Amino acid sequence: MFVVDKYIDYVKDEAIQHPEKSWDKILLGFKANKWRTRLLPNKNISKGYQKLESMMMGLVADSLSREGSYVWGNIFAPCELMQCFGLRTLSIECLSCYMSGYHLEDYFIDYAQNIGIAPTLCSYHKTFVGGVESKVVQKPEYAVTTSLSCDGNLNTFRYLEKKAKVPFTFLDVPYADDVDSISYLADQLRQLAKTLEERTGRKFQEEQLKEILRTENETRAELMKFFDYQKTYYYPGELISHLYMMMGMHLLIGTREFLDLIRFMNEEIQKAPLFEGKRILWIHLMPFYQESLKKYFNSSKKYQIIASDIILDFMEELDAEHPFEALARKIIKNLYNGSYAYKAKMIGQLADHLKPDAVIHFCHWGCKQASGGSVLLKEKMQEMNIPMLILDGDGIDKRNSHDGQIKTRLEAFLELIETGDVTC
Repeated sequence: MFVVDKYIDYVKDEAIQHPEKSWDKILLGFKANKWRTRLLPNKNISKGYQKLESMMMGLVADSLSREGSYVWGNIFAPCELMQCFGLRTLSIECLSCYMSGYHLEDYFIDYAQNIGIAPTLCSYHKTFVGGVESKVVQKPEYAVTTSLSCDGNLNTFRYLEKKAKVPFTFLDVPYADDVDSISYLADQLRQLAKTLEERTGRKFQEEQLKEILRTENETRAELMKFFDYQKTYYYPGELISHLYMMMGMHLLIGTREFLDLIRFMNEEIQKAPLFEGKRILWIHLMPFYQESLKKYFNSSKKYQIIASDIILDFMEELDAEHPFEALARKIIKNLYNGSYAYKAKMIGQLADHLKPDAVIHFCHWGCKQASGGSVLLKEKMQEMNIPMLILDGDGIDKRNSHDGQIKTRLEAFLELIETGDVTC
């Protein structure tokens, strides 16, 4: 670990002092970590989560190393459509997390704010804007984003188009789940396919998209089996394992490699010992760096995060024979689309299926939807007699999270669910 820490410090210094020379060094670290996760996996977690970590490291390292192989997106951009053109989708939120591996998030956030970016903007977006503006993060040729679910998406991508000259497609997602709304969004997706044809020189094959959606349906069905198994079996993972799973479900869904991984996890978990602790349903973002949360949830036999809403934000079967309408419906029916009352209802259905012992809602600093709607969700959980803890913090900027406060509140809550008092 000494060598790794020294390299991280070296790259951070290079990014600050010589930003134009640091990108290759950042990529070298990503590639090294890809091979480390394959050759020296984390022995504290299950083999399935080991494979997942390696897959996500490979996705980022390989994509960033191949010019023209990826587009920027937000996590709700339709990666299935980009796959038809041989493109990977790298969300700016996830890339910000990877930059934090070099402890660069604070520098990038301060850089963004010093050039006039509002302090109230989501820190994931500020990290990414600062990375681009500081000339550290290299740009692709294109980007795709949606109006779902963050207000900052459109403004961030507009800013990157203006400053970094990265053109983008914006998908305007309606709230209503009706025929006209689905048709409206499906037409935007068809236009996106035409745009990608022009940009890549590749002919769009609708049958390929249909096959991707069939694979996606299989993957989603297997994933629901996995989460059902997690109600019964102990399957050790870490906070970051759930971040990687979220990445897989939004950036690699529809690929055979991800489907094969979930099938492997289902085979492995059925051989695992029974889990006799408390099962937690996690809501919103995962602050993977938070020390107190890692202490209680990393490979814990007492408290197991069995699922996260951002992984299970859409769980219906897609009509692969009408692929554009199916993708439109998937985006519109995402539980992060529309009012928080809709989200609370969908999470209630999820909780009814997964039977968690408790729910933890993490309110990411700068995310108005999470902070504003958390009380509605708590009321829904009270109706269902499920204890819920609301934690305030920041998913990436450590300076906005106070570990002492989180530790105090978390320990009190865990003691509460151990005693069976669900009056919170």
